[in-house]
Amino acid sequence: MATRSRIGIELADGSILSAYHHWDGYPEWLGRILQTHYNSKELVAELIDGGDMSCCWSKERWNDATNESYGAQYYSQRGEDCPPRHDTNKSDYLANGEEYAYLFTLNDEWICYDRHQFGSKIPEVVAIPNEALVA
Repeated sequence: MATRSRIGIELADGSILSAYHHWDGYPEWLGRILQTHYNSKELVAELIDGGDMSCCWSKERWNDATNESYGAQYYSQRGEDCPPRHDTNKSDYLANGEEYAYLFTLNDEWICYDRHQFGSKIPEVVAIPNEALVA
């Protein structure tokens, strides 16, 4: 299911570096994948450095082949130039994005914001289920 989201990491100066994520962005899948497989600053930074992606945890690749291991399916792998986005603060990050926004904080934790894209509500924090997803 296409549930568009944005994955970001909070930097020391309060700015946010992020990448677009297209598929399965709801907390029950993407939130759990992020908590399970991207649970350190280094792993999150590496994920975001690749830029915008179709999916962060897939064996599929653009050439209709499958990879032996799971990882991100970046748009750059099919020749697009989609670098990470830099917002100067969290308000800008949350004001300009997709249905869900994930933020890896300076405290090494994931927070998920439901942006209520199709309503007039302000973004609110929603729970990410604690159960790990394996694959």
